[in-house]
Amino acid sequence: MARITDTDMVLNFPILIGDIGGTNARFAILIDSYAEPKEFPVVQTADFATIDQAIQTMILDRTSIQPRSAVLAVAGPVDGDEIHLTNCPWVVRPKAMQAELGLQDIVVLNDFEAQALAVVALGDEHMIRIGAGTPEPAASRVVLGPGTGLGVAGLVHARRTWIPVPGEGGHMDMGPRSPRDFEVFPHIERIEGRISGEQLLCGRGLVNIYHAIGKADGTPAPFTTPAEITSAALDGSDKTAVEAVSMFCTCLGRIAGDLALVFMSKGGVYLTGGIAQKIVSLLVKSDFRAAFEDKAPHSALMRDMPVYVITHPMAALLGLAAYSRTPGRFGVETSGRRWRS
Repeated sequence: MARITDTDMVLNFPILIGDIGGTNARFAILIDSYAEPKEFPVVQTADFATIDQAIQTMILDRTSIQPRSAVLAVAGPVDGDEIHLTNCPWVVRPKAMQAELGLQDIVVLNDFEAQALAVVALGDEHMIRIGAGTPEPAASRVVLGPGTGLGVAGLVHARRTWIPVPGEGGHMDMGPRSPRDFEVFPHIERIEGRISGEQLLCGRGLVNIYHAIGKADGTPAPFTTPAEITSAALDGSDKTAVEAVSMFCTCLGRIAGDLALVFMSKGGVYLTGGIAQKIVSLLVKSDFRAAFEDKAPHSALMRDMPVYVITHPMAALLGLAAYSRTPGRFGVETSGRRWRS
């Protein structure tokens, strides 16, 4: 097996595409460059010991189509021949996958590179705007999404090519700012003494905020899952849940604004993932946009940057499909991330 570094080399159809997160994995097969992706049921990562077993059982055993290539987006840094997911015990081993699953060509990307690619592939009908601002067509963009973790990626345009910029921006430090923050943050669970964005802005982060508010106020906080907290916030049945989601939205606005400044995202900031989609009505009414714009001395600049919630449930797959059809349209670096038999 040899690694291929030629980013312009096309992929051979059929192509298996996969968006593999910490909790869920979504797969589809592209028959050719004109066909719509053939989607398969969402896979719960906890149901299978390995990704190879999941693909064999849930995809290959359910179709007569034998993919020749695969483009996989994984929730974790892509480095070497064994790729460990950040919030899942699965390990992607492309060489073993070629032998076991009959794949000739495998490209492995970061999951939020796929989300960044989706920003170009999706139409306005799959987005809800929060606040004002008009996107500049070829300007930089940022994608971030609270899910099992907090994913972040940039998207820049150069030489008529869209270039996704992966990273681990979800692990940036986040500290208290308002008087209420200073009451609640001492009760936030830390990792090695620090509070990162991901300690607040993901599923377990929402639970973290909820329990911290309960401890700060000395009141019951009985819920243990993000779904319970968001449901109680949406129907207003639990005051602590309402405040937890409100604080979540404000913190999300703060970190989204920070990232927008880093990338000068005049092309827009895009929120993705199940949590953002579920609480979009609360996001619109919350202090998210005020926190996003509160970046003195650049508040006027921030007011002109649009923010969207991506509503398509399979957005990353559409991004992977767009790349798989026309890889030359995107400046995706495949050196050390592509394997061909």
